[in-house]
Amino acid sequence: MRQYFPVLSIAGSDCSGGAGIQADIKTMSALGCYAMSAITSITAQNTTGVRSIQPISPSIVADQIDMVFSDIPPMAVKTGMLCDANVAAAVADRLRHYAPQHLVVDPVMMSTSGSHLLTPEAIETVVSEIFPLASIVTPNKMEAKTLTDSDNPTVQVKKLRDMGCRAILLKGGDSDNTDFKTDLLYIEGSDEPIELRADAVATNNTHGTGCTLSSAIASYLALGNDMVTAVRLGKLYVTRALEAGAFITTGRGHGPVNHFFSPRRQKNFNPNRI
Repeated sequence: MRQYFPVLSIAGSDCSGGAGIQADIKTMSALGCYAMSAITSITAQNTTGVRSIQPISPSIVADQIDMVFSDIPPMAVKTGMLCDANVAAAVADRLRHYAPQHLVVDPVMMSTSGSHLLTPEAIETVVSEIFPLASIVTPNKMEAKTLTDSDNPTVQVKKLRDMGCRAILLKGGDSDNTDFKTDLLYIEGSDEPIELRADAVATNNTHGTGCTLSSAIASYLALGNDMVTAVRLGKLYVTRALEAGAFITTGRGHGPVNHFFSPRRQKNFNPNRI
């Protein structure tokens, strides 16, 4: 029997469809993977902002993860918005138990519209319990500064490594450079950055780009790529999704990217040949 390439997102729900679980499922599906989800919170939001957040019971979050792993073990996992310390602790406990081969951690702290999505207590839990489990951590400029109290990439990487991070992607999509956007990838065991540069896309439709990138990286890891290739392909996917959705109006604020600019057929493989 052949199998799909299952990927699990552990994150919050965005009812407007541009970020969170919805963006993750769209991304994984567009790249040919079988998308699964464990919802950590429900948000009432749209392209203009977040009105309210309701955390899911930590036991229900843990049960979702258990049910997925016990039946359809994911080939990669990504975490997004974990909301509060109790939910984050429940997620950390299950991730330690199952020890997925590939774990992409997006330390979602703030929405594109500027709403806070992670409590200070939850940040401490994510840092102490989830960062050491991650294959790669993907903070943006604001998140890296919040986590390390520094604007210097070298200092940021050193402090993130002290927190237990292995590979680190310092995202530059929120920089002020209007010509190009540069991400810095530090692979495990090296302090020399790999510079990933892409032309800046002039658009207001940037809702969910962080969720989309982390999901793309997880998908490409599940499909068998090494870390550098997975990150390169993930960044390329986000850039093309931004370009494809740049002039489409969706909502009155920061609209979504076009996840399905070039969807792939759902891929499958023969597990007996691996």
